[in-house]
Amino acid sequence: MVDKDYFGESKVVEFKREIPKKHEKFLKDIIAFSNCSGGKVILGIEDITNTVYGIEEENPFKLSDDISNMVSDACIPQIEPDISMKTIEDKTVLVIDIVPGKFRPYFLKSKGKETSTYIRINGTSRPADQRKLHELELEGQKVSYDSLQDIGQEYNEEKALRLCRTMEQIAIESCRTEEEKESIKKMTIEKLEDFGLLCRVGRDLYPTHAFMLMTDNRFKYAKIQCALFKGITRDIFIDKREFDGPIYTQIEAAYQFVLKHINLGAEIEGVLRRDIFELPIHAIREMIANAVAHRSYLDDSTFKFLFMMIE
Repeated sequence: MVDKDYFGESKVVEFKREIPKKHEKFLKDIIAFSNCSGGKVILGIEDITNTVYGIEEENPFKLSDDISNMVSDACIPQIEPDISMKTIEDKTVLVIDIVPGKFRPYFLKSKGKETSTYIRINGTSRPADQRKLHELELEGQKVSYDSLQDIGQEYNEEKALRLCRTMEQIAIESCRTEEEKESIKKMTIEKLEDFGLLCRVGRDLYPTHAFMLMTDNRFKYAKIQCALFKGITRDIFIDKREFDGPIYTQIEAAYQFVLKHINLGAEIEGVLRRDIFELPIHAIREMIANAVAHRSYLDDSTFKFLFMMIE
């Protein structure tokens, strides 16, 4: 027996005892890894039991060439797997390593983009929906949704300069020493453009989606919902809040919501008393900030931050 952790998390590994007769079942995992964060298909291990069978009597070199040709011929854009041999429990398995693709979306040439663009969800490969397909297309063009022009909105210099001052002030407030404060550079319109908050069409400046998220934020689903439940089910609310407005204010509001509902203890050192939260507060802020920064704003869904109070 072999554990999947030997090769990594299940989201980035797939076991196959052999290549299925219907090659699509094999190829969809290759495509899904290319469209996401990459992964490995391990040929010669049964998925359900994790039993190592190896590739048995097959010539591993010929099989590697056959797999490379199959993937190259069937997938578009072309995928180039890196195939190596490993010995586990005295048996030979093939490790088909797929890196994250640069020219997304990847799909089956015979079935077309709309129906055979697969993505990885936990430990399974699933067809991408229209929203995810659009996101993959933007990624393939090296374009993010946040950096696209917010069509219909005009550039407002006063609003842009106000955002510059706000960003500069937040940076200064986060500094711990005077030396750090002195190192903060002045925020300018040019830097907003460098950060993708503003874009140019010809010679004219226009706000991007990111600019709108950081200022007016009129996007219906760009908000955070926080909830605290009693016990280990979601039956009884103790507290719930919804935060909208610029996303940096949402992050702070969600952070304060969590601090309000976690226990606060104390550590005594001599005559000094230091308050300590039961959870690491820097990790809480980082978790919320990462969730907001990395969510897809193409999604028509609100970011929800939920936690339980167990009594």
